[in-house]
Amino acid sequence: MRPLLLLTASLAVFAAIPEPLHVEQGQVTGVAGNDASVRVFKGIPFAAAPTGELRWKAPKAPAPWEGAKAADHFSPTCMQRGRGTESSEDCLYLNVYTAAKTAKDRRPVMVWIHGGALTSGAGSLYDGEALSKKGVVVVTINYRLGIFGFFAHPELTRESDRNSSGNYGFLDQIAALEWVQKNIAAFGGDPKRVTIFGESAGSWSVNYLMASPLAKGLFERVIGESGGEFAPGRKLSDLEQADVKLTGGATIAALRSKSAQELQSIAGFQTAANVDGWFLPGDVYTIFSQGKQSDVPLLIGSNNDEGTMFTPPTTKAATFHAASEKKFGAQAEEFFKIYPFTTDGEAWTSAAAAMRDQIFGWEMRTWARMENKTGKSKVYLYYFRHVPPGKNRVPGAFHGSEISYAFGNLQMAPFASGNDEKNRPWTDYDRKLADTMSSYWVNFAVTGDPNGKGLPKWPVYRSKDDPAMSFGDAIEVKALPNKPALDFLDTYFEHQRESQH
Repeated sequence: MRPLLLLTASLAVFAAIPEPLHVEQGQVTGVAGNDASVRVFKGIPFAAAPTGELRWKAPKAPAPWEGAKAADHFSPTCMQRGRGTESSEDCLYLNVYTAAKTAKDRRPVMVWIHGGALTSGAGSLYDGEALSKKGVVVVTINYRLGIFGFFAHPELTRESDRNSSGNYGFLDQIAALEWVQKNIAAFGGDPKRVTIFGESAGSWSVNYLMASPLAKGLFERVIGESGGEFAPGRKLSDLEQADVKLTGGATIAALRSKSAQELQSIAGFQTAANVDGWFLPGDVYTIFSQGKQSDVPLLIGSNNDEGTMFTPPTTKAATFHAASEKKFGAQAEEFFKIYPFTTDGEAWTSAAAAMRDQIFGWEMRTWARMENKTGKSKVYLYYFRHVPPGKNRVPGAFHGSEISYAFGNLQMAPFASGNDEKNRPWTDYDRKLADTMSSYWVNFAVTGDPNGKGLPKWPVYRSKDDPAMSFGDAIEVKALPNKPALDFLDTYFEHQRESQH
């Protein structure tokens, strides 16, 4: 009888919600994760294929299906260049990771929005299993990218009942969050405790969603990793003009008749959000300054060496000096005091540091300070300094290097190096850091506060002294670094905003 008792006990441990599960469009079945306690549902449609007449329109509900859909494989990625995977316009699908035992578990939900400059990436690149084992339901999503997600055009604006065009990728993200509200309870998730989290362009996205009135009520907490959009925003009319010129004045009917591959091959498309009066009534800075953002708990931060991935090795002192003079004008001398250089090598180091501070460090501190100023919710700031072991494509705690730690999964590092992550020389400290960071992230999703038993105390952010949790070779609270640079950028961007009015 003993083997039978053991088998019965093990089945009880791994008991999952009975399948098929019911969602709005029909029934779905999942597959076992690497750990038998986790069920994974891959490639569930949350919107209709945005093809044909639906190209460059707000997402529509997917069609219902008969019988139980086997959610056993990931969908194609959205159209993009150079990732080496199957891409398609028919890509509006999401994936769910759950270790819930019953639909009544009501576990907090974490919805991951991937990065990739709004031009590449996919939800399938991120494995939510380790987080789901810590007590949350994880959802990873796709959204339209590049010219398919952000093309603005006067014809499309007139065609819209909202007098808007572009921003389709963000409307996809909202459609996915609406799907979560309607369906996640079937997977043991709590639609009243949704955290949106993302990195790089995914962090831009959650920043935009926090600002957009269309997303209010769809989430209760926000985690942003290395990306915000508080610099002056792009106007719809400017993007319309640029995109008309790019496509040679072609009509929307003619552009809709082109294949996805033809559109993807158009060179020079500038992928960007726009202030359209609907998804974004104003730019993010203005919305936050007026206190009109979703006022929810916020956990945000950036990395010590964000700029190394984006600074060309061919950077020369003369060209960097000229470009900086042109950009900063009367403030250039102050810029050069903060980022000094004489040689080409020093210029590369200063260029990488300047890029880190302008595109990442300043954005994240501004986000924290704006929420402090006009919101009532708690903010938690971090700074990631730990350099992953082994051979890295670029030096330092590079852009994206925190992702695998935050997910609690050191074998999943999609932006790391192209190396086999399983064969990296991970140390006991790497494993501890991954366990600690993922526990902070999960605790935040549960309560809106990352702190928990056995974890170093993470203080609430205060603008006056900039405390941040430092994830370096120790886990400790330090003042956010690079203050002179960030203060300089406060002045620079203030001048930029004044010049727009």
